[in-house]
Amino acid sequence: MSSAVAPLVEARERWLTAIVPRPYANPYLMGFGLGLVLLSAFVIMGRGLGASGAFASGAASVAATITPDRARASHYFARYLGADGGPRVDWLVVELLGVSIGGLLSALLAGRVRATIERGPRISRRSRLALAYGGGGIMGVGAVLARGCTSGQALTGGALLSVGSWLFVVGAFAAAYAVAPLLRREWT
Repeated sequence: MSSAVAPLVEARERWLTAIVPRPYANPYLMGFGLGLVLLSAFVIMGRGLGASGAFASGAASVAATITPDRARASHYFARYLGADGGPRVDWLVVELLGVSIGGLLSALLAGRVRATIERGPRISRRSRLALAYGGGGIMGVGAVLARGCTSGQALTGGALLSVGSWLFVVGAFAAAYAVAPLLRREWT
């Protein structure tokens, strides 16, 4: 390591070790708060919460910018475009930006911002990242096939008493409980 970089690395290490993370918030209180946010979304916006629609809207905007004719002709992208066939700002995009900014601010205030890869002692960084990206890709495909992400299915669909959404929640929890013992060894 060069002599010019060493003091910066040492200062960063001192800063990271000096920050004592605050304890996590009460999950029951935060669940109640999330319920109020969901209720507010229904009252103010006329629809519930979700995230996958924001990504679809963003992809439609990119497609409409690059190839407007193909985007308008696409059955999938056309519903995310404005009346003029051009990109529009969907409220889910604004919601997702707010969630990202709010999450970052919350982590900063709680002293939990770290440049690290969370992993267990038996898994390499490369394997952890590959599994994370692979799992995220599978979830993305699943969100398209299910016509909604986990927040849209569980929160919005559950609040609307959708049978499919409740089946999804039960299935998701059952799958998590079934797979957790297999992956526990990687984290301990």
